[in-house]
Amino acid sequence: MKAYQWMLAAGVSLAVAGCAVSPEPQKTPMEIQSMQTRTFDTPKEVAFPSVVSVFQDLGYSIQTADIASGLISADSASENSPWLTAFTGQSQVRQTRATAFVEEIRDDTSVRLNFVESQETSSAYGRSDRNDTPIHDAELYQNAFERIENAIFVREGR
Repeated sequence: MKAYQWMLAAGVSLAVAGCAVSPEPQKTPMEIQSMQTRTFDTPKEVAFPSVVSVFQDLGYSIQTADIASGLISADSASENSPWLTAFTGQSQVRQTRATAFVEEIRDDTSVRLNFVESQETSSAYGRSDRNDTPIHDAELYQNAFERIENAIFVREGR
């Protein structure tokens, strides 16, 4: 009987341990900056509109774009949760915000992108909460930079 209890305890322990999720390792500020920044061998006058067009291609609406400062900000279409409103009286809206800083450094242009997921919840009683979460998905940034590189290639070929 003791062997049975021991095996049962071991099985339960393994099952519980298998359910544990290890947290994603935190990136250092330098790792984040490295992931978010890319340098292109092109003038700012070519890189800046390339970033704007890529944001638009990805479905973002440009909110501000100032070539003098190099700042671009854009918002994705918002997603609403009608089921939450119907059953709880709360509304929840999700949206992704994107910014880019385009800076000319000597003969090159540095582009730094930043994506943030914003979730806003409001109740029927007027209370509103907003939660902004930085997106640190390396694939997302890699994909965006590849598209920017292609847009630069097309613009330089004109």
